[in-house]
Amino acid sequence: MAEYDYDLFTIGAGSGGVRASRVAAAHGARVAVAEEYRVGGTCVIRGCVPKKMLVYGAHFAEDLEDAEHFGWSIEGKSFDWIKLRDAVLKDVDRLEGLYTQTLGNHEVTIFDERAEIAGDHEITLASGKKVTAKYILVATGAQPARLDFPGAEHAITSNEAFHLDKVPEKIIIAGGGYIANEFAGIFNEFGSQVCIVNRSDVLLRGYDEALRDRLLQISLMKGIEFKFNTRFESIEKTDDGRFKVKLTGCDEEIVDQVMFATGRLPNTRGLGLDTVGVELGEKGEIKVDEFSQTNVDYIYAVGDVTDRVQLTPVAIREGQAFADTVFGDGEPRAVDHSCIPSAVFSHPPIASVGMTEGEARNQLGSIKVYQSDFRPMKNVLAGRNERSLFKVICDAADDRIVGIHMIAPEAPEMMQAAAIAVKAGLTKADFDATTAIHPTMAEELVLLR
Repeated sequence: MAEYDYDLFTIGAGSGGVRASRVAAAHGARVAVAEEYRVGGTCVIRGCVPKKMLVYGAHFAEDLEDAEHFGWSIEGKSFDWIKLRDAVLKDVDRLEGLYTQTLGNHEVTIFDERAEIAGDHEITLASGKKVTAKYILVATGAQPARLDFPGAEHAITSNEAFHLDKVPEKIIIAGGGYIANEFAGIFNEFGSQVCIVNRSDVLLRGYDEALRDRLLQISLMKGIEFKFNTRFESIEKTDDGRFKVKLTGCDEEIVDQVMFATGRLPNTRGLGLDTVGVELGEKGEIKVDEFSQTNVDYIYAVGDVTDRVQLTPVAIREGQAFADTVFGDGEPRAVDHSCIPSAVFSHPPIASVGMTEGEARNQLGSIKVYQSDFRPMKNVLAGRNERSLFKVICDAADDRIVGIHMIAPEAPEMMQAAAIAVKAGLTKADFDATTAIHPTMAEELVLLR
């Protein structure tokens, strides 16, 4: 490998790129990473980590109301968006420092600039410096998709949502996926009038239908408005800095903010992938095999840029498997992309693993569905009329649990342990044989009959 400047050059220092780089370095490889924005990537800098902090902040709006039913008198309560925003951004800075420190501790060279593939085993940095590497890993993630219509440039995306100077009094959010529903819940709890505009009639495509319907019911009850089968015609900025929004089949809306949450597209433009013939898919995603290898034998890709499963833990596993495969003991390691648990940090949150009821019926034919529809104890005493829903899907042939789906407070926390059981192929009888922890919401999982 001495004929190259580095054994591995990673383009992108997000979750997948950082994991791959530090593990490769631990295996003895000479590693460099180029990051044009900030070390940590989408998740740490402008994604799941700061968003979850906003979710925590938003939950206090309801907690403060509920506290009165538990004997607490809270006078003079108020909310300061700037204080929360700056605290979140400060913690993002802290995490970026830790990620940078991790790379430094493993003697990974960091280039704080853009990198492009310039030729065979060759990378050119924005400064003009050229380096070579035996292996190149692309881990540049994805970016928010933007709609195209007159005035669309006035809309923000999730990237800018963390830096707003104030909470919008009225906001329209375009999209029906997890980002749209999460930010709808956040802004709603902070006092915004929220409207979700979706071009189809389906929210959270891919999640169990019963959970999607329940979230819609609760969101409507909280005051979030939905416009389905609706498209944008134009956005026009008014003299007072607000926005006039025209939607198909609707009256004009005057709002303080429009936000696009319509999916994420792989970051592959301008990376020089075409220079060496790396094959891309229809969305610009890098095509890879089960070992994250492209059609060019020395170039690999992990994480959202491959558009396999756009989840941070998946990118980390892919980065680990790549580094162990290429620089480890020689035993190829592939990531199992089946049965991956996921969550939507809506209000209340959704968590899911395995097949939905519809998928199970289509794939297995005969199934058994167990369901618990209940009002959490805390909601009862607080006078909050929100019901939770648990669903367990079993293969009727062998009693094996093939899917678990929940919408409930702290559903993601419960799902992490439950997902192990589904991944391990446990049966309904195994759950039935487990003693419940009472009183908890989680006990519903082992009491279903």
